[in-house]
Amino acid sequence: MSGANPWAERRREYSEAGLGEAEMAADPVAMFRRWYDDAADLPEPNAMVVATVSADGHPSVRTVLLKGLDDRGAVFFTNVASRKGTDLAANPHCALLFPWHPLERQVRIEGVAERLDEGEVAAYFASRPRGARLGAHASAQSRPTTPEALAAAFADAEQRFGDEIPVPGEWGGYRVHPQRWEFWQGRSNRMHDRLCYLPAAAGWRIERLAP
Repeated sequence: MSGANPWAERRREYSEAGLGEAEMAADPVAMFRRWYDDAADLPEPNAMVVATVSADGHPSVRTVLLKGLDDRGAVFFTNVASRKGTDLAANPHCALLFPWHPLERQVRIEGVAERLDEGEVAAYFASRPRGARLGAHASAQSRPTTPEALAAAFADAEQRFGDEIPVPGEWGGYRVHPQRWEFWQGRSNRMHDRLCYLPAAAGWRIERLAP
């Protein structure tokens, strides 16, 4: 249709379920695990968007994989010299988003990132497939390259390493210590349920936000 706006006209009515205060777990990690179990059959339910801000105030986002979660926070691994790594070195405040669209749900986390110690990094790196470990050596993440240069770097890593592949010097991990959680459930007429866990004197308190 001439003049039609394909973005403005595209919409979906959310109507799968609601979310009430009585359904919330006592703490956000338990609530997240409950929703994560519901999302288990989705493609890569542990995929999360990580938003960072550089030292000069420029935001950037990308998708990484959640590799651990407990009361201390959410864990992911990456090249610490990448853009996300340099952002977090300058400003450790960041935000995470789990967009589980088929379930009409989102989970948002705001917190502060802390580098993992060498032992945690080495233990996870050793569990990765060989190709992924070689790729970590071959890729200077976020820096300019060419397909030919990447292929050559990977081939070089294959020749240099046998079964034992050390952790690259620029590779590491982060634990994001949550300061705020939001559980978002789509509702009809855009009257979505938004329930937040906020720090309290003893644990967390739950607050509802307008959609």
